[in-house]
Amino acid sequence: MPRVIPVLLVSNGYLVKPVAFRKPVYIGDPINAVKIFNEKEVDELVVLDIDASARGAGVNFDLVESIASEAFMPVGYGGGVCSTADATRIIGAGLEKVVLGKSAHETPAAVAEISAQIGSQSTVVSVDAKRKRFGSGYEVMVNNGKTRSRMDPVAFAQRAVQLGAGEILLSSIDREGSRAGYDLDLIRSVAVEVSVPTVAIGGAGELQHLAEGLSVGASAVGAGTMFVQNGKHKAVLITYPSPAELQRLGQPDALGGGTL
Repeated sequence: MPRVIPVLLVSNGYLVKPVAFRKPVYIGDPINAVKIFNEKEVDELVVLDIDASARGAGVNFDLVESIASEAFMPVGYGGGVCSTADATRIIGAGLEKVVLGKSAHETPAAVAEISAQIGSQSTVVSVDAKRKRFGSGYEVMVNNGKTRSRMDPVAFAQRAVQLGAGEILLSSIDREGSRAGYDLDLIRSVAVEVSVPTVAIGGAGELQHLAEGLSVGASAVGAGTMFVQNGKHKAVLITYPSPAELQRLGQPDALGGGTL
């Protein structure tokens, strides 16, 4: 069964949904969303505090503990994590994975230290990539997409793996919230160059997009807008594919056209 992961974005403790990492719109209470995904028997969840690092706020441990007390599925958490103490406290609270973003760029040694402490299987590095304004290729952005790293996403991901990351969370800033489909070139370029699973997020709007992401090398696909907003008016509605739909995603004819 393909891994299809809802990705919840949080700011100041509230569930939000930005577009291209800008102008986040209030959606609701993240814990209510976790409870609904429990009911839908989601296998895995990612929660990202999108501006904790940029604000210097650190990890929202109250939120971490609330998620841990409600979630029936494995959860990865990112936002403000910068030390082994942060990581071990998150894992100790009952979550399964820690997602590193800004700290993986500014203090790469933190990836190795955290991986040694909690294990590579629990250490995820987030790679937020944006197409270069001039020329070809992509650049990794940090601080919730506000700061240029001047690093290529492939090189960034490879360094993360060398330091001990057991998974790469690859996000297309340009496609995020668009529901226009994943940036398949970006996924393909990174997934084939790293030896650990690549989770693609940013742009999914329908089941066909999930199948496309998997077809170009993603080990798993994630989505936010697709699972928390509905229709052209973006009404809040928590959804998730049925078991039959998930099964279809992994079949050879999943890209054969029509609806999955």
